[in-house]
Amino acid sequence: MYNREAAVHYAHKWWNSHNPAFPSFAVDCTNFVSQCLLAGGAPMREYPDRTKGWWLGGGTWSFSWSVAHSLRWYLEGSKSGLKATRKSSPETLLPGDVIIYDFDGDGRMDHAAVVVSNHKGVPLVNAHTANSRNRHWSYTTSPAHTSGIRYYFFHIDENTSL
Repeated sequence: MYNREAAVHYAHKWWNSHNPAFPSFAVDCTNFVSQCLLAGGAPMREYPDRTKGWWLGGGTWSFSWSVAHSLRWYLEGSKSGLKATRKSSPETLLPGDVIIYDFDGDGRMDHAAVVVSNHKGVPLVNAHTANSRNRHWSYTTSPAHTSGIRYYFFHIDENTSL
């Protein structure tokens, strides 16, 4: 079972620093989201093939663990382990869900964040790279935001299992 509260607790604990138990990247957003998902009990699978599954282990990790573009495709297609449903609007997201950002609208995902609350129907997110806490989900105040931005909203399946 996916524990949203545990994922959010982790997101609040580590939003502005790096957990030394995990690798750290210059572009760390997806690694941070993956750590939050893992803290919530999302199961890893397909180790050691970096091109498959979602995992961290043996001093390495899957592309979906650390790259927003790869995490988007993993969440969109996974039928076992960590599973998610793509949603059409942010208002349907719950704490512990994930938003993937395509800042340029070019089909290449640039950023990932974890939903930490839903304040009056407006999701707030935590993220790494430009460390953020309780930030409005739309990122309109980010210098990376463009008029062509596209969002991918993912509701994490509570019944996720191997």
